[in-house]
Amino acid sequence: MSKLTATYGTNQVDWESRLDMSRLRDERLARLKAELERSDLAALLTFDFHNIRYMTGTHIGTWAMDKMIRFALLPRGGDPVLWDFGSAAKHHMLQAHWLDDPHAAAGRGEHYGNRAGISTLRGTIGPGARRADDVAAKIAGVMRDFGLEGQPVGVDIIEPDVLFALQAAGVPVVDGQQCFLAARRIKTPDEIGLLTQAASMVDAAYENLYEFLRPGVRENECVGLVAKTLYDLGSEHVEGVNAISGERCSPHPHVYSDRLIRPGDPAFFDILHSFMGYRTCYYRTFAVGSASRAQRDAYIVCRELMDRAIAAVKPGATTADIVELWPKAEEFGFPSEEAAFALQYGHGVGLSIWERPIFSRYTSFDAPETLEEGMVFALETYWPAADGWGAARIEEEVVVTATGCEVITKFPAEELLVAGKRYYTTGGYLSAERDSQSHLNTAAGRGEV
Repeated sequence: MSKLTATYGTNQVDWESRLDMSRLRDERLARLKAELERSDLAALLTFDFHNIRYMTGTHIGTWAMDKMIRFALLPRGGDPVLWDFGSAAKHHMLQAHWLDDPHAAAGRGEHYGNRAGISTLRGTIGPGARRADDVAAKIAGVMRDFGLEGQPVGVDIIEPDVLFALQAAGVPVVDGQQCFLAARRIKTPDEIGLLTQAASMVDAAYENLYEFLRPGVRENECVGLVAKTLYDLGSEHVEGVNAISGERCSPHPHVYSDRLIRPGDPAFFDILHSFMGYRTCYYRTFAVGSASRAQRDAYIVCRELMDRAIAAVKPGATTADIVELWPKAEEFGFPSEEAAFALQYGHGVGLSIWERPIFSRYTSFDAPETLEEGMVFALETYWPAADGWGAARIEEEVVVTATGCEVITKFPAEELLVAGKRYYTTGGYLSAERDSQSHLNTAAGRGEV
């Protein structure tokens, strides 16, 4: 393990060099400015929660993730300007000095970089309030201040009313999402540190889950246990815990239920949470009480597919090189690559769950991406069991290094783990490899006598 993927405590201390948040903000903004300079755009406009955080280093709580109330602009040759709702803007004025300081140094005013202002709140503030016109006027004003009037503004996501208002105000709006994605594809050392810390918290959640998991508990109880573990450890947001068991494993949904877990069930989980904005996407599969031979064999295939992909990860390889190693959709029961999308899969992980690069036989052959040192992504493999209802799913997060990669998801996954207590019989411990139907584990039941 390298220094790059080392983990520390979640607090800052005076006696050890840990993560540097000022450096994190500065390096992220520098990457975004560089992408803007390489583009044909005059400015980048963002309404996306994660892009705002990447650009401005601000956060107002996960409740705001889907509201589209706040927005920020990065003009070419300048620094970010953030508009936020009342109390949030006041807080930034007191705590986020990095927004105003560069503008004040340039003589633009005391609070040029941090201002009160809101968008349409996903349309809930009606057209009569003319919020969209006000947003357009604010953007056009900054563009004039920087001598960029009439030049193209790249936007990531936008509400129709705001788009129309910007066009009416003479602001040409074009696609800016690619600039954001390009900036975010390579992680800074501090970003890698936060991603590794987030993964270590999920390691702990899986440890607790493994000890808890047994016949008689429900999927939703497992979700509650994981969420409590992560919040107790300092998670900012438990975005989701997919808990899938038994007959729900093949094909599987991506949401937990209140199903009661039974002896011999396969069970797999995907844990998604955020530590200081940085996410995890981290699958593990267990057998509960015991595992059938079909379940064991499915896991072996799933693991082999994962190991094959990890071994091929290095700078200069492409996403097409990786997915070429995975089976075609028809080989595991799906009619097309589109139908099997996101089963044999990979995706960047950062401030969002799915970033660049993307690995899929459905898209990567047409649009391959070259792997570079500093990328962080998750690789996911899946294989259905021969019994027609079980399945295995494994996911590992990796950091691309100069010579290959490092895996930062540490909970054991090289072999299928059996959770729950072992049963003691007159002949010793009951085998952990057994069919869930008792009679199929005896010679008489199999018709051999």
